[in-house]
Amino acid sequence: MKKVLYILYQPYKWLIFIPFLAINTAMFAILAILLAIISNQKIASWVGGVLWARLNSFLTPIWVRVKGRKNLKKGQSYVFVANHLSSYDIFVLYGWLGVDFRWTMKRELRKVPGLGFASEKVGHIFLDRSNTKAAVDSIKAAREKIKGGTSIVVFPEGTRNITGETGRFKKGAFMLAIDLKLPIVPLSIKGTDKILPADTFDLFPGKASITIHPPVSTDAYDATNVDELITICREVVVSGLTTK
Repeated sequence: MKKVLYILYQPYKWLIFIPFLAINTAMFAILAILLAIISNQKIASWVGGVLWARLNSFLTPIWVRVKGRKNLKKGQSYVFVANHLSSYDIFVLYGWLGVDFRWTMKRELRKVPGLGFASEKVGHIFLDRSNTKAAVDSIKAAREKIKGGTSIVVFPEGTRNITGETGRFKKGAFMLAIDLKLPIVPLSIKGTDKILPADTFDLFPGKASITIHPPVSTDAYDATNVDELITICREVVVSGLTTK
């Protein structure tokens, strides 16, 4: 039955959804740029991010369940660290995390027409992973953006994991959290790899979930024991991938 549904879905995907996704992404990017200029980055990010993500999730369609929202305190800034399975992680987090945040993004995405410029205007942070010093400087330059309830979302694996296994977490997000004295919130994302597997166009409707775990304090950590913090947070993320 699933194979039949998959075949029936293909005309909709190629003839309707993907063209509409391209068009509305460009439109939302333009709208976000204008709102960032005439209003502020929070409004621009909400319209250009949350509404964009929800619209395209509805049209895919996907169904998203959020667990643990009560673990977040209103007005508190966090560093969120999440596993990365699919491009649809972006839709899921933007549409359903429910907080104002900024992404850390690969510097290559800055070159994507419309999307890159819009992302820069709303305050997202581009990282040059080929240059460690440049990556650290980029994060430090973003300090003023991560306050007053605005948070940052990082995929500490650095890229989508095509195996489904959670990879090694890099240090950048954790050192940033320590430096800013912000709690880290591990996030476990499930199901998006079935909706759109990494490095494919094999899109198919499905269910996804986000588990928002309790914040992990960074007060007791510094550069000498950051690996311990990374291990704790990674174990929490992985634990959320094995529960229903």
